[in-house]
Amino acid sequence: MTSKLGKARWANDLIHEGSMYAKGLFADESNFDLRFIADYRRITEIVEALRVLGMQVVLTSGSFDIIHEGHSMYLEAARKFGDFLIVGLDSDEKIRQRKGPNRPAVPEMERLRMVTHQRGVGLVTLKQPDHPRWSLIEAVRPDVLVATADTYSPEEIAELESKYCTRVEVLDRMATVSTSARLRRIQLGLNDDQGTP
Repeated sequence: MTSKLGKARWANDLIHEGSMYAKGLFADESNFDLRFIADYRRITEIVEALRVLGMQVVLTSGSFDIIHEGHSMYLEAARKFGDFLIVGLDSDEKIRQRKGPNRPAVPEMERLRMVTHQRGVGLVTLKQPDHPRWSLIEAVRPDVLVATADTYSPEEIAELESKYCTRVEVLDRMATVSTSARLRRIQLGLNDDQGTP
């Protein structure tokens, strides 16, 4: 069995992989090439290393289409529940299946890059429509899973807490207007402030 010191060295090596990686994950810069990880197995390895280092891992997900103040406030609030925030971003195809052929307004690679620019985001990954339900949650097994009020039923929250995470924190939506509402206003030629063209 690996000693505690051996696990700590393994975790330190995995997280740091040279000073560039350490700077990338824990710096203020976006460092997209280091923060975007498509492979859930790799995310599991990183999470295991973070835990060996004593860090609390937080997971949240969403579309983050046309990043706005509410998204930034939500991500900042989510990050306060732990030490390291992982964000699962819905792929273009996943959003199209849910919201129709004209969405998303912003392509997934740009949305991924914008999320990495948000303060406190440690890693981002894509959620594809063919991924099994809750596969990212299972891969991360977060200490805290953060969601909005309409994401999970009370029964689903109980199941998630019994199988995959320590607790689920439900946050109210923080935007004064949703992306969908904003897009409708643009299509109608209405100004966001006064409601007039």
